Order: sequence, then structure tokens, then C-alpha cells
Amino acid sequence: MLTAVTIAATPVHFSVAKSNGALYAKHMIFSHIQTWIFDLDNTLYPRSMGVFDQIEAKMEAFMCRELSIDLAQAKSLRATYWREHGTTLNGLMRVHGIDPDPFLHEVHDIDLTHMSPDPGLGEMIADLPGRKIIYTNGSRQHAENISSWRGIRGAFDALFGIEDALYVPKPHKAAFDSIIARAQIDPTTAVMFEDEARNLEVPKQLGMATVLIGDQTTLPHIDHAHDDLTQFLQSHAPAPKNHAAQ
Repeated sequence: MLTAVTIAATPVHFSVAKSNGALYAKHMIFSHIQTWIFDLDNTLYPRSMGVFDQIEAKMEAFMCRELSIDLAQAKSLRATYWREHGTTLNGLMRVHGIDPDPFLHEVHDIDLTHMSPDPGLGEMIADLPGRKIIYTNGSRQHAENISSWRGIRGAFDALFGIEDALYVPKPHKAAFDSIIARAQIDPTTAVMFEDEARNLEVPKQLGMATVLIGDQTTLPHIDHAHDDLTQFLQSHAPAPKNHAAQ
């Protein structure tokens, strides 16, 4: 009887050890990371909040007015410019000579009252070892507004908008080169979090780790994909230094 009990207990202990080992391996994936780079829209807040829907509507209204076209044409043209130029703004600048600053100011003048604060996410990001950066194709002020409303602004060391990349947008390499130079980032010790898969191609080529948020798409240049940023950080982020020895 005693032998039977001993044999039965062994697989349980092995299973726990195996589980703990797998958890430890997950948290070690980013042990080399010194710079954590986060996209803003639909990354640091869920797409379901509908914030970017407002921005898209503002862009289309701007195009209708400035280009004297109807809404259907604006929607079609916006999709074309996003596909061919990286962003609607880049297409408007290159094809129509639109001044970027009034555009950015207008399309980011949105209602944030439906956006729920998430100080818990802010604490989680603040605990990540190394620098934390927001890099968005929107304006720097937009990053300031969103991160402040979400209650996560204090977690970040720096915010970079499209103006900091000389209005060249992701996914273009020149945009990443500008931000890497300005922030003095070593790509081999950095990770990029994005909601658009195409915006992770260049970071991967440069040596960054890549995480797609809000989608489970599997592509060669995507190292990890998860529907939810908070859940991903909970399961993969290195332990905070003040907890490491516990």
C-alpha cells in the first residue's frame, strides 16, 4: 500500500515541476530586452473601445472637405493611401500636398469619455525592466492624450509621434531608422508591440523581437501574437526586479 502511494505521488510532483518550468521559460523569453516599444492605437487600448473608428471618420470628413469628394470616394481613397503610402496622411501629403499638422490636430480631436482607464496596465508596463516607449503613426500629442486618459502615461519614458519620424510613417524603414536614432535604441535588445502585422516586418529585420496584439496571425516576422496586451504581459513579462528574489 505504501509503495502504491509513493508511485502515485511521483507524477504529480513531476507535473508541477514541468508546469513551473514552462512558466519560467515563458518569462525568460524577454530577459534580454532593454527597450519596450509600444504602438498606441488598438495596442494600448482594445479595438473594441472604438477610438480609432472616430479617427477614421474624422479623416474621411477632412478628405471630403479638402478634396471636394463625397464620402464613398473618401473611404476608397483612404484605403488606397493606407495600402500604397503607409497612412492616409502620407498619401495626402504626397499626392495632394496637404499640410500634416492641421490634419493631425483635426483627426485626433476625439471624444475619449468612452475609453476606460487601466492603471493596472500602467503598473505592469512600469514594472518592465528597461525603457518603455510609445511610438505611434499619430501625433505625439495624441499619444499624450490617450496614455493620460488610460492612466498609463507615467509608465513611459518617452513618446514619439509621426512628426518625430519627419512624417514618414510605419511601415517604412526610414521611419524606424529615425526613431531608433532619436531614442538611441539597440534593436537587438528591443521588442515592438503592434496591432498591424505589416508594421512589424522592419523591426524584425532590424533584430527586434515582435509581438502582434489584437490578432492571432502567424507570419514569419511575428514572434508572438495575442488578442490582449495585458494577458500577454502577465504570462510573458520578466518578473519585476523587486520581486525577482522572492
